[in-house]
Amino acid sequence: MLAIKLKRTGKKHQASFRIVVGEKRAKFRGRATEDLGWLDPKSKKNDLKKDRILYWIKVGAKPTATVHNLLVKEGIVKGTKIAVHKKSKKQPEAAQAAPATEPAAPAA
Repeated sequence: MLAIKLKRTGKKHQASFRIVVGEKRAKFRGRATEDLGWLDPKSKKNDLKKDRILYWIKVGAKPTATVHNLLVKEGIVKGTKIAVHKKSKKQPEAAQAAPATEPAAPAA
């Protein structure tokens, strides 16, 4: 299955990314099918090939969550952003405040 994903380039602490099409399960530093643009998060600049991105989506390539959010932000894809951050493992307060169904038996 093809995916539109980020490929990290640049030096240490100076990351920049290429947006590429490649196999979903392939290593992100591996061979890519096509280069679709670049992203520099430090200067917040990017250059995306809109027509090629739309072509690959039409053919069946799925963007990763981060790339999807970037495409929504740039107006290439319509829709809502996907939450990429980790969800909290804490239980809701209502579940914590509920008493136990059976009281514990006293130790003999």
